[in-house]
Amino acid sequence: MNAFFKIVGKIVDWFEVAILSIGVFILAALLIANVIARNFFRSIYYAEELSMILVIIITFVGLSYAVRKARHIRMGAIFDALNPKVQKVALYVIAGYSAFIMFFMSYYAYHYVATARMTMQVTSSLRIPYWMIVVIVIVGFFMAGVQYIRTIIKNIYEDEVWLSPEQQSEYEAEG
Repeated sequence: MNAFFKIVGKIVDWFEVAILSIGVFILAALLIANVIARNFFRSIYYAEELSMILVIIITFVGLSYAVRKARHIRMGAIFDALNPKVQKVALYVIAGYSAFIMFFMSYYAYHYVATARMTMQVTSSLRIPYWMIVVIVIVGFFMAGVQYIRTIIKNIYEDEVWLSPEQQSEYEAEG
């Protein structure tokens, strides 16, 4: 079972890195092309809308990635000053609460997407159904919640403190 989760983890990692890399590249190229086009010809009419779509995708795919790699905002100085047993307890509480919030936000995002789908909103330039764009919000929040649950499980089975399923605590006791 552990091998299965490692394979799934690698696939998810590859997917997230690919989406983030390609998204940032396309966003940068689009914005640069639009600046050049605006100065010499005419602005690219769909550039702002496509940029908005890319920012939404990058933000919510990046949310899960940041949790999995422990690259999210945390109180490192306070946390590192605690002894390892207290760190474990703090991680259970923090990761549990964070997972709850992520799943809660995913639930509300689902209702938002359902409402957007019922109203049949489309983007102004590209005429893409709006719900198809914001569905990534549900996925991002849900996957971040899963990563927090994985952090709790990793800390239950390991003796060391793990900040995320893939990142062990950097704290080293002096002595």
